[in-house]
Amino acid sequence: MENYIKEINQEESIDFKQLFFKFYRYWYLFVITIFIALVIAFLFNKYTEPVYKVSTTVMIKDDKSGFDPQSLLGLGNMKSSQNLENEIGVLKSRSLVTRTIRSLDFRVSYFLEENFMTTELYHKSPFTVVFDTAFPQPAGLKFNIKIIADDQFTLNTEGEAASLYSFSRHKQLEDISKQVSINGKFNFGQEIKGRFYNFKVILNPNYKGKEHQGKNMFFTFNKTEDLVRQFMGYTIEPIKRESSIVEISMKSSNMYKAADFMNMLTSTYLKRSLEKKNQIATNTINFIDDQLLGISDSLHTAELNLQQFRTTNEVMNLDFQSQQVFTMMRDLEDKKAELIVKNKYYLYLQNYLKTNDDNIDGMTVPSSMGIDDPVLTSLINELTRLYAERSEALLTAREKNPIIASFDDRIRVNKRTLEENIKNIVNTSNIAIRDIDNRINQLSARINQLPGTQRALFGIERKFKLNDAIYTYLLEKRSEAQITRASNMPDNEVIDEATIEKLQPVSPKKSLNYTIAFMLGLIFPIIYVLGKDYFNDKLVDKKDLENLTSIPMIGHIIHNTKESQIVVAEYPKSSISESFRSIRTNLSYYAENKDKQVILVTSTMVSEGKTFTSINLASIFALYGKKTLLMGYDLRKPKIYQDFGLTNTEGISSFLSGRSQLKDIIQKSPLNNLDIVMAGPVPPNPAELIASDKNDELMEGLKQLYDYIIIDTPPVGLVTDAFLLMKYAEVKVFVVRQNYTNKKVFGSIIADIESRKIPNMTILVNDVKMDKNSYGYGYGYGYGYGYGYGYGSGYGYGYYTDDKEAGEEGPVDKLFRKS
Repeated sequence: MENYIKEINQEESIDFKQLFFKFYRYWYLFVITIFIALVIAFLFNKYTEPVYKVSTTVMIKDDKSGFDPQSLLGLGNMKSSQNLENEIGVLKSRSLVTRTIRSLDFRVSYFLEENFMTTELYHKSPFTVVFDTAFPQPAGLKFNIKIIADDQFTLNTEGEAASLYSFSRHKQLEDISKQVSINGKFNFGQEIKGRFYNFKVILNPNYKGKEHQGKNMFFTFNKTEDLVRQFMGYTIEPIKRESSIVEISMKSSNMYKAADFMNMLTSTYLKRSLEKKNQIATNTINFIDDQLLGISDSLHTAELNLQQFRTTNEVMNLDFQSQQVFTMMRDLEDKKAELIVKNKYYLYLQNYLKTNDDNIDGMTVPSSMGIDDPVLTSLINELTRLYAERSEALLTAREKNPIIASFDDRIRVNKRTLEENIKNIVNTSNIAIRDIDNRINQLSARINQLPGTQRALFGIERKFKLNDAIYTYLLEKRSEAQITRASNMPDNEVIDEATIEKLQPVSPKKSLNYTIAFMLGLIFPIIYVLGKDYFNDKLVDKKDLENLTSIPMIGHIIHNTKESQIVVAEYPKSSISESFRSIRTNLSYYAENKDKQVILVTSTMVSEGKTFTSINLASIFALYGKKTLLMGYDLRKPKIYQDFGLTNTEGISSFLSGRSQLKDIIQKSPLNNLDIVMAGPVPPNPAELIASDKNDELMEGLKQLYDYIIIDTPPVGLVTDAFLLMKYAEVKVFVVRQNYTNKKVFGSIIADIESRKIPNMTILVNDVKMDKNSYGYGYGYGYGYGYGYGYGSGYGYGYYTDDKEAGEEGPVDKLFRKS
């Protein structure tokens, strides 16, 4: 059992030697495809614009402000990770890229067309297009320009699609396709103006006379939206898994332009972060400035009234009693002033919440106004946090997402609570102001007891001090906010700016392209050869036969390169004659100690070499000195007589039909010991004649006369004649032709033969092409049936040759010469 399994494994294993020779047969195809692939790789490397990878690194610092409940649960890294992802979302946002593009001078792009390549002349263009941003320009249109002199150039437009774009509003106005056409000569600095364009072209310091003259160049106006789409292809990745430092990189054919974009992107990102951080201070300053506009006029008026009263009444200061009352009044007025300012803030905050539903970025926080109400501060901080988280969620979700809806509900609840709190604070503040007013009224009663002049001076100074206290308080808060804004720094930091020093192209990778080309040059022929074998429905090698049948193979006949069909007689020392000698030797093993033998030759279809094999097999037995008979039993299409130059007037059909005697149908051939019985005239009922008793009589009589009888039958796949004749033959030779016999047809017929259990059935492979690169039948059959016949005279070591010796005539030559 183990030996049987080993045999199966050996049979199923790949024959690498056979596979090698199968590929080696097509060596020229490998050379051609590899050469073509390498040439394509060379042209690709030469004419493909190199692509560079430009990168910058940014440190994103953790937001440590506020209380983090996750840290108490051991989830401190979760908040850090979320903050990093949020900042990456900001860096990838369209709004940031749009702001970056608008900060760069990418509105006009310049290109050079040379050697089948288009190269962008970023900061290298010899000319500059100057235009008024207030005048819309045709974006997307190609302006071809050629410098013909130091002061003159030609300009024409190319392309039909164009849109009128306003660079001042960053907006597309209308489609102007097929409406812009320029073709003419212009001077540098000349205004080029039309309905949809208005610009000038001027030379810049990059211009180098003859180097740039005659070159094909062009420029285009770029829409901001197109540039945003073009530059949003950068990637952001942390440099390490637990690191908060991210690398921002992008691939571009223009490394200078990419580096400028990356540096402006990080600069804009830091500026955005700082602006967001300064928003509170800026809002506070704006609020105070609005309040100072009103209070400064009141203060100025009160100051003039006080100065005028003192001048008119020659009163400088109050007496001691009046001074005491005034001091008490001033303290109350200071408190009232502070309450008034705070009350205005509460009213401002109440109105702001009602009019701003989307965000609260412009809101002034209580602490900036000196308000330290813990409940109010907590509610505003919570509202700010909810808006921030909602904005972050919108980076990855849509408005209708349940998460966004949840944030909206929580914001509404927080706003209602905050509005109710502000309402209570305002009521409390009004009560406090009324209380101070009552106390002021009590002091006013005491003031009424003062002399008239003192009382009037007291009232004027009181009004002045109130306005002055409010003005001073606002100025203090404004200064505090300005100091806070000036001292703010961005939370994040650029570690390495984008640079082009020692930058190597990442594409095309020349060595890799050559390697891929070489591999493809190998793979395509391999696919071709294997595909050709896979889809080939013809018998090609020994394994094809072994997969279809277990009938033994008696040998093979190499390809016949001669014009003659009787090659054994014409070229007795040729390699193909040796093939037939090998088959003759192998057939002797089927003789079973008999001196005489009947051999039947058949095939699946016509043109497989059945008759050729019969003729030369009979010839090789005759040359061996055996009395041999060749019988042409193909009664439907007789043709053996044509090869030997004999007649077909009498033959098997005439004998079986009783019109000829046995001695009349036997003809002598040019070869000694070889007689031939032709098929005779084509009968109307060949199968019935072959199945008749007369045929038994014929075969019995011939067996008595000859040592070897070779029967050439019709193809077994077409008619049943061969099956009727098999009972007379000791050996049945089934001829198949390499690269011709159909696998399916052969498999079907040979399965039928095996089911009949016909004894001594063998297979012979015809027309095996055995050049120096062949493998399969050459080696597969060579080991058992004459190794190496296909290698020609060089391999025969002088034992045989495919040519006749000088002056030598074959037996057939002698016959034809005599005739």
